[in-house]
Amino acid sequence: MNPNQPLFKVFVTRRIPEVGLKRIEPYAQIEVWEDELPPPKDILLEKVRGIDGLLCLLTDPIDAAVMDAAGPSLKVISQYAVGYDNIDISSATRRGIPVGNTPGVLTDATADLAWALLMAAARRIVEADRYTRAGKWKTWGPQTLLGASVAGATIGIVGFGRIGQAMAKRARGFDMRILYHDLRPNPQAAAETGAQFTSLDLLLAKSDFVTIHTWLSEESHHLFNDETLRKMKPTAILINTARGQIVDPDALYRALKNGVIAYAALDVTEPEPIPMDSPLLQLENLIIVPHIGSASVASRSRMAEMAAENLIAGLKGEELPNCINPQVYSRPKARP
Repeated sequence: MNPNQPLFKVFVTRRIPEVGLKRIEPYAQIEVWEDELPPPKDILLEKVRGIDGLLCLLTDPIDAAVMDAAGPSLKVISQYAVGYDNIDISSATRRGIPVGNTPGVLTDATADLAWALLMAAARRIVEADRYTRAGKWKTWGPQTLLGASVAGATIGIVGFGRIGQAMAKRARGFDMRILYHDLRPNPQAAAETGAQFTSLDLLLAKSDFVTIHTWLSEESHHLFNDETLRKMKPTAILINTARGQIVDPDALYRALKNGVIAYAALDVTEPEPIPMDSPLLQLENLIIVPHIGSASVASRSRMAEMAAENLIAGLKGEELPNCINPQVYSRPKARP
């Protein structure tokens, strides 16, 4: 960076790990939203005026109004996440604004969390902790808190991308039968993990554990509803670390309350965070954690570095290392 060149203006919608911010500092004057909650829409529209770069989170709705408020100076939008359903990608593309994300870095951390939820639900770990703290543990009991066996069971993986494949590798270590469903088979990944492609209906009918790793889309919205949950075994356990909107919360409550399925464990909910008056919170056979799939120090730090790298490249007019809409580089920039 030329020391005589004015710094770019950047708005960061939440404080991210310092490793990312320090990487940006030589290039930009940074304003960080310090509140724990995302900036309200009116404040976001004010903060983005005249900025050159925006670094945002999944909780920030970045639509055409935000881009218009930023004005023609906006050169890049960098998402501190893998997913990007909070960003109007088509509006960004029409304006010639590249959008970056942080793929790959979350795979193992999210798969680790999904596996931890699977194990915790199977062996009723959270219930057992509450049982102990409540003073109910009087002696060893042959029927106390019986759970499900993991080794040798059948796991069904819905969505066989990076995280789904990482789950299959973990399941293989437990000698599980591995079924997967996706839009199309992936023979190479299946061969590497020992997974078998099948229809969603057959996966639901055969699996002892069903774990969700698919994208949120019109097709996957409420994919797990009354009808699909009834296709699962009454002893089955459902794990969701993908997006909350993939599971209909009312249908899940009915399924867990009425014994349609045995247990569920969620890292994501609809809405998010879950309302404190949600009936789901009254269920003993449900674990809910606050969207911590990527919450390892190493993963979150690498996310910050990748988000910074995307932002800096966009500010400098270079191609983003991880660009969601690379077509912006082959079309003229047009403002509405």
